[in-house]
Amino acid sequence: EEHRPRAAVLVHIGGHIAGRPHVIVQSMPGAGGLLAANYLYASAPQDGTTIGIINSTVPFAPLWGSKGARFDTLKFNWLGTLDRAEGVCTLWHTSPVKTWSDMLLKELTVGSIGAGSEMELYPAMLNKLFATRIKVVAGYKAGSDIDLAIERGELDGRCGTHLTSFKALHPGWFAERKILVPVIIAERRRADLPDTPAVMEFVRDETTRQQLELMMVAQNMDRPVLAPPGVPAERVKELRAAFDATMADHAFRADIEKRSLHIDPMRGTDMAAAYTKAFSFPPEIISAVRDVMGAK
Repeated sequence: EEHRPRAAVLVHIGGHIAGRPHVIVQSMPGAGGLLAANYLYASAPQDGTTIGIINSTVPFAPLWGSKGARFDTLKFNWLGTLDRAEGVCTLWHTSPVKTWSDMLLKELTVGSIGAGSEMELYPAMLNKLFATRIKVVAGYKAGSDIDLAIERGELDGRCGTHLTSFKALHPGWFAERKILVPVIIAERRRADLPDTPAVMEFVRDETTRQQLELMMVAQNMDRPVLAPPGVPAERVKELRAAFDATMADHAFRADIEKRSLHIDPMRGTDMAAAYTKAFSFPPEIISAVRDVMGAK
């Protein structure tokens, strides 16, 4: 369910490629998307016939020193992103933790699909920089499994860039106030969550601010679409044009709206520039963020 926007773009993109090829959608779960990125980098055909969509935090895994990342982010051919998504923690209404202040005093448990996902990285960031007490329970295959565990009371909630899809998949949870949002990982508060503080409100020094700014770069490039590094330049140009055309496709837009989902795309060339800038942050800031992330 949570991956429907990803499947939708792959289904529609074939109509904007010469010959209108049929696109086969295949899930490759594991390590929060790291396995898929590793496959695209080293094993997938490098002729443009294989592309992928990964979690927003995965391209930054080499920057954080992740041991599971066996790829060079800057060598991928980035085609575009589907959305921009702020980080957020969502908690079940029965959780003893209900506010940001509670997060500083009480332990809470959240679920994760893998070490490379934002569901691991955001808790690590909050624990390190703000001394929150978030315990991560890993091993879930998908976000839907985590949601079920939350509903059963096995978890307090989860942290990640999932608010938009969360509202689409579980509208009743918000309408019935079964979900609490104690904090968003963002520069400022959201208009639809005026009482939820943004994490930047609690920053007291410039070093922490720069670290957060670097970690939040991924939020502007949610659901990144990419091709392997060896794809010929002309084919990359065609794929980027196909992605841009898909984003403007009325049928694709209707499909997204029908599912109550959201898109706010970014072009592949802009993505490549953003990743280059992120990897060029001062070494001391990158090193500090690596320490925050704990080389997950």
